Amino acid sequence: MSTKPLLVFDLDGTIVDTAGDLITSLNLVMAEEGLPAIPHAAVSTIVGAGARAMIERGLAYLGEDPASRDVSDLMARFIVHYSRVMPVDSRPYPGLNATLDRFEAAGWRFAVCTNKPEALSFQLLGALGIAPRLAAICGGDTFPVRKPDARHLLGTIAAAGGDPANTIMVGDSHNDIDVARNAQVPVIAVSFGYADRPVEEFAPDAVIDRLDDLWDAVARLRR
Repeated sequence: MSTKPLLVFDLDGTIVDTAGDLITSLNLVMAEEGLPAIPHAAVSTIVGAGARAMIERGLAYLGEDPASRDVSDLMARFIVHYSRVMPVDSRPYPGLNATLDRFEAAGWRFAVCTNKPEALSFQLLGALGIAPRLAAICGGDTFPVRKPDARHLLGTIAAAGGDPANTIMVGDSHNDIDVARNAQVPVIAVSFGYADRPVEEFAPDAVIDRLDDLWDAVARLRR
C-alpha cells in the first residue's frame, strides 16, 4: 500500500468528454433498428450509467419500450460500433493535464473507476495518452460489482495500491457520489458532466465548475 494520496476519477463526463462518440455509436444501433437518431443535446438524459442503461434510456427517449427489445444484443452491437468509432470526438476536458501535473508534483497518484467496460476504458485512455499516468483503470466489468457498490471503488483503490483513508473520488453523477459515500471516501463532483440533475442535489462534499478548480477543492477538503 502506497502512502501517497490518491485521486480516483470517473471517466465519461469527468475527465473526458465522450458524448459525441457515445451518441454516434448509439445512433448506429438505433438506425439498425429502424429508429430515428437521438440528438446530441439529449446526452445528459441518456449517458452516465453504463452502456445498458444508455441504450434503455435511448429507447425510452424515442418512445420505445426497452422491454420490447433485446437490450443485450443491442448493447453488444453498440460496443462493436463504439470500439471502432472512438476516439474521434472524445477529448480530455480543458485543464486535465495541467491539473494532473500539479497533483503529481505534489506526490499524488491517480486511478479511474468507471462503469464503462474495462477494455474500452483502456482503449480510450490509451489513445488519449492518459493511461500511462494512472495507477489503475477499473471498469464496470473488472469486478463482480460496479458503482454505486462500494466494492467497485474500494477495489480500484486497492488495485492502485492506495488507502481509502487517503483517497478522494471525483465524478459527475449520483453513481460517483453514492459509491464514495458507500466506501466512506470524500467526493468532489464536477458540474459540467452528464448528470441528469444538478450535482449539488446529490450532496457531494464539493462541486467544481472546471478541472482547474480541483486543487483548491481538494485543499479545502483535506483541511
